Amino acid sequence: MVADDDRLIRLTLEAGLSLYGFRVSLARSGREALDAALEKRFDGIISDVYMPDGDGLMVLRELRSSQPETPIILMTAVGSVNLAVRAIEEGATDFIAKPFEVEALADLLRRHLKARVESGARPNSTPAEESIAEPSPAWPEDDFSVSGLIGRSPAMVKTYKLIAHAARMDATVLVTGESGAGKELAARAIHDFSARRDKPFIAINCSGLTDTLLEAELFGHSKGAFTGATGERAGLFEAADGGTLFLDELASTSAAFQASLLRVLQSGEVRRVGSTQIRRVNVRVIGATNMPLRELAERGGFRSDLYYRLSVLTVDLPPLRERMGDVDLLAQHFLRKLGGGIAPSHMTREAIDALRNYHFPGNVRELENALTRAVALATTGPITLDCLPPHIAEINQIQTPSTDDPVRSLASDWPSLDELQRRYLALALEKNYGNRQRTADMLGLTRRTIQRLIARYNLDALNETASPDGDDAFEE
Repeated sequence: MVADDDRLIRLTLEAGLSLYGFRVSLARSGREALDAALEKRFDGIISDVYMPDGDGLMVLRELRSSQPETPIILMTAVGSVNLAVRAIEEGATDFIAKPFEVEALADLLRRHLKARVESGARPNSTPAEESIAEPSPAWPEDDFSVSGLIGRSPAMVKTYKLIAHAARMDATVLVTGESGAGKELAARAIHDFSARRDKPFIAINCSGLTDTLLEAELFGHSKGAFTGATGERAGLFEAADGGTLFLDELASTSAAFQASLLRVLQSGEVRRVGSTQIRRVNVRVIGATNMPLRELAERGGFRSDLYYRLSVLTVDLPPLRERMGDVDLLAQHFLRKLGGGIAPSHMTREAIDALRNYHFPGNVRELENALTRAVALATTGPITLDCLPPHIAEINQIQTPSTDDPVRSLASDWPSLDELQRRYLALALEKNYGNRQRTADMLGLTRRTIQRLIARYNLDALNETASPDGDDAFEE
């Protein structure tokens, strides 16, 4: 069963999944999905999160009590760590982001169905009629994650899912990603959604510290252990007892320190520098690096046994250039954060385009710094191109596309989403000389869906013709 309040998505999934051998039933709301599940047994359920008359989490929660073995996949265009954690806690089999390829969804569904069969689970019996809880209130679509991680792209939703899984376990975690991608935010989110949330979260950057200073910071020291050690001092492992210790830039540490850290992770015991007394600690360690730690370990540049100890679960944060669709959302978030009711909360079209065209080698941190500068300079009006750092503004001036670009002009007058879809389909048909199948392949849809959209928007005038290279593009 596919449950979604968007008719186009329902029809697309019905047509697409049918091609892969699935028999598909459709539901337009959470309540309709629950009613259908009470009358008929489904081998798998795919549900949108945000729907009227009962959201996807309500569907998940109710069906888990009566159909615990049924694979239930939630899909959403609005992702956050909070949502991923709630979905997994409620028993979601998987959690995916829109847009996605129908083929990928079919493969995902097959894998979960196969795993269910291999686990020996019996087929669902038709559940008896039972009371259904009232739907939970709809969440606002601009609800920013309390974790501080912002983004709704498929890459970020995948990251949220990994963070949610990491929060439910108590093993060590390795967070990887480029500088400025938000590794400490990810580590803090893992802590905040874990059973250790009421205990300390302590972060330390390991780069730039000598072994002696780093070990003294982490393990503590006794009086006279080294020059300047004038008394007993507990280390960060002891301070974080019961909580989480975040070790950033681990790749910069020495082999000697890595050996000391490995001993602590294996034994759960620390010994202050210069002391013989052993102290037991209960600390979850989250490590982070902006370097390819696995490759370093394979080359001998990092202890392989420590690497495998740290990477029980790895959360890889995507760079901003691989999720440029999140730039507008991030900019909105930072302007809210920086605004304070005084700074400008809007930007000119040129300034927005500049941010969209820049690839941000410094990632999210660079975007925040650029907007901090812009807010400081735009004291009496909107943020303009001149308010942004020169290297960002200059790139935009070089790369600004011609206004004659048909793709660029699609949304120049800010049409409705329905009108934008009509224009985009017309442009895709024109590019493919009216060939329905090629258009369907390009847009990731089925030919049947394309035909329906053509009829809906009265685009039959775009007849299939011969392509310019002489190939006959006409299909029966």
